[in-house]
Amino acid sequence: MGIKAQLPTYELGLYALVVAGAIVYSGQEIFESSRESMNRKAFRENIKPGWHYFGRKMDAADFEWAMWFTSFRNFIIFALSGHVLFAKICSMTTPQHRSVVYMAYGLLAVLGTMGSTYLMIVLSHCLVIYTISLVKQKWLCFIAGLCSLASFKVEPFSSWQNGFVTGNFDLQDVLFYGGTGFSIMRAMSFALENCERKEGNYSIFALLKYNFYLPFFFFGPVMTFDRFYDQVHISELRRKDYEMWHICVHAFVHLVAIMAVDVFFHFFYILTLPSDMKFVNHLSDWALAGLAYSNLVYDWVKAAVMFGVINTIARLDHLDPPQPPKCITMLYVFAETHFDRGINDWLCKYVYDYIGGNHDNILKELVATIATFLVTTIWLGPCEIVYIWSICNCFGLNFELWVQQFFQLKPFAAIEARMSEAMSRRIRGFFGAANFWAIVLYNILALNSLEFAILVATRILQTGFPLSTLSIWFITYCGVQLIKERERFLALQEEKGDKDKTE
Repeated sequence: MGIKAQLPTYELGLYALVVAGAIVYSGQEIFESSRESMNRKAFRENIKPGWHYFGRKMDAADFEWAMWFTSFRNFIIFALSGHVLFAKICSMTTPQHRSVVYMAYGLLAVLGTMGSTYLMIVLSHCLVIYTISLVKQKWLCFIAGLCSLASFKVEPFSSWQNGFVTGNFDLQDVLFYGGTGFSIMRAMSFALENCERKEGNYSIFALLKYNFYLPFFFFGPVMTFDRFYDQVHISELRRKDYEMWHICVHAFVHLVAIMAVDVFFHFFYILTLPSDMKFVNHLSDWALAGLAYSNLVYDWVKAAVMFGVINTIARLDHLDPPQPPKCITMLYVFAETHFDRGINDWLCKYVYDYIGGNHDNILKELVATIATFLVTTIWLGPCEIVYIWSICNCFGLNFELWVQQFFQLKPFAAIEARMSEAMSRRIRGFFGAANFWAIVLYNILALNSLEFAILVATRILQTGFPLSTLSIWFITYCGVQLIKERERFLALQEEKGDKDKTE
């Protein structure tokens, strides 16, 4: 049945009312629990003084968020403002050489921030991968790249290289591992694209220009080399109609999002509460489900803001960077679940799609997903929780295909063919709701802890059965139908746009 299957308006209105009511009900208990636990001893480390006119303390459990928008904020603004200034001057005077200016500014910024030793470490790894890429053997480039990546993710090699970097400031480790990790992924993309080039090789200079583009250097996203190379060498720079207006709007939206998250953390301690298992064990099943879901939503907001700010700078440089991740509230299939669109695009191009092809063969899909999550495990840093996360998500991705193939068998296909499109959409929605909570549970174990994930799963599926299980399943079903309605609307808009173009 197609994506354009329509449900009655009153039915969709009922679904929206149910979802809104559930969010308010669950949020109310999380709000009250946050207020009651504000002065709890176990939370003193993460609950800090916030904006005084709110009269409440603030959840500061996320170290990265707190550092980006407090003590490290001025350094980020200074570095990115300098990049924008020099890039603008260059684009107005010598646009054909702008990639060189980007590289020079990036090199100086990395040198000034992390020191010469760090710069030499990154350059040495890039040089090794570049040298191997000249052989034009993809498997050799993969081995070299993954070994380099593992050297920053596995002890004792990681600490050994980090030990060469002098200095001691709050975000040094974050910048060290972020910069080196993304540099290796970019170098691998360069090497693999060099293998695809039929005549000659890209120069080492091209790799340096690609790797030291400052907005992408420390925190990504990863833009594959072929896309970056094509876009950065466009000499005639022209903007589309209303492009600057859209860039300004996006910048304003990200600023509002940052302020909204700060305000939210004064009233909902969604990051700190799961750290005390004794406390969350006393919450209701509804509040636990809401807490797990809100943690996933926050991680998406965090990624969307971080990549959105970086992408705004990239768009000012006339680049088309990877889009922010798809909103977690709009997902109910594993194939679309990711928090970093750049890494997702990288993995799809060089691993998942390369091995899996059309993703309609069970065996090829199994090999493709295993290979994809092996690379992802190295990227995230091998440890017990990452192993569990990778295995669960690898299983979820394959299980989707197994279920799809199973229900495409003739008996089931014949039954669905006799149904109305609306009824088929409703049945698929119930399966999508179960899949949605599999995505939530498989990911909160990495975002929070394995213990919290087990507690949520136990309360929803075991001790809360049947009331909590079925009610949460139905509420999620309502949400999935709203997602499907949005997909239907976008599909109709796209079809309308295609018709207008042909006419």
